[in-house]
Amino acid sequence: MFDLAGEVALVTGGAKEIGKGIAKALKQAGAKVIIGDIDKEKGEMTANELDGDFYYLDVINKEQVQYVVQSICEKYGKLSILCSNAGIFPQVTIEDMTEEDWDKVQNINVKGAFLVIQATLKHMKKQNYGRIVLTSSITGDITGYPGWAHYGASKAAQLGFMRTAALEYAKYGITINAIQPGNILTDGLIEAGEEYMNKMKSVIPVNVLGKPEDIGYTAVFLASREAGFITGQRIVVDGGQILPETPDLSLIHI
Repeated sequence: MFDLAGEVALVTGGAKEIGKGIAKALKQAGAKVIIGDIDKEKGEMTANELDGDFYYLDVINKEQVQYVVQSICEKYGKLSILCSNAGIFPQVTIEDMTEEDWDKVQNINVKGAFLVIQATLKHMKKQNYGRIVLTSSITGDITGYPGWAHYGASKAAQLGFMRTAALEYAKYGITINAIQPGNILTDGLIEAGEEYMNKMKSVIPVNVLGKPEDIGYTAVFLASREAGFITGQRIVVDGGQILPETPDLSLIHI
């Protein structure tokens, strides 16, 4: 694995699931990991497990975001890696969707990412170095799924923001990239039921659901110094899910 020894990393939404998988991989690679999350109990547990720090962090609270980023920089002298992972994915059809449903998803997934990245860039610019990794999704930019119009729109928006941010900050030694997970085995997927999980697994060529650590290992690569010539890009991590011309892999004969 790439060596992140001496690096300081903030993972938003890092208390559990994909965020925890990212945090664990960063720790394994040698980084000091700080968890920022609204789930204080699980956030502190994850931080203790990884010998890291925890900050209560609501990503749509600008003052709180600025305080957390400033506190990390003062305590550790730098913030070299940001994994902007905090997000939600409630399911509701367009017909039943309210303005509040739409606004909540856009606020957390898009505005929240913007506020955290904006605050972090201020310090990374002074350092003349930084690695930012967004957790986006295949949904929105590549695929769609019933009930996730608001979620898909938010994840596509993240990528549009990422590309311009990458251009604006490339000259400061800062790279900004995104990971697009497919179906990862999280509590949300488990709650959808065994039938749904089996259905999803059946359309993945590698025939398994992804693990949170699979996203983490990709984040470690993008957060490494070796990935310095990559910016404004996205990496799909989905076991080949978006590749088949037919969703029914049983129809593919070789």
